[in-house]
Amino acid sequence: MNLSPRQISDPSLTHRILDLLAQASFPPHRLVVEITETAVVQKLDEAKRVLDQLRRVGVRVALDDFGTGYSGLYHLRELQLDTIKIDRSFVSQMLAKPEEARIVKAILSLSQALGLHTTAEGIENTQVLERLTKLGCDTGQGFLFGEPEPESAVSETLREQAELARQIA
Repeated sequence: MNLSPRQISDPSLTHRILDLLAQASFPPHRLVVEITETAVVQKLDEAKRVLDQLRRVGVRVALDDFGTGYSGLYHLRELQLDTIKIDRSFVSQMLAKPEEARIVKAILSLSQALGLHTTAEGIENTQVLERLTKLGCDTGQGFLFGEPEPESAVSETLREQAELARQIA
């Protein structure tokens, strides 16, 4: 779930998210909220407050589009992230441009050193997937795995997964 700078400023955001999770019977630990570096820079104190509240109930936090904005190590420390998402602009060019591959490798090394989960965005072919896997990337997103789904399909998938989780538990 992506959070915009405007949403982060909404004092009722945490309660609204928790209400939606309860209505869908969706476990909070299965939700990952994503915030961009730009949003962090614009609203650092508000972002910390909201993300801390969500983290306390088990929601996980990812920094989206890492490397395209202000990439401050300060933000990595202050926000107590779970995941760094490597921007597609680096991932999509990593086989063609050695400098992009070096950036991806550096981000992965930094993430691993900090104990953060990594997700690469923009994976469109198996060669990129194989390279990322060799470099130690944890998960990926992109057209190789499937195209974006409409909201109705996502809602149905979430309901199905929540039902499966209840049956297993």
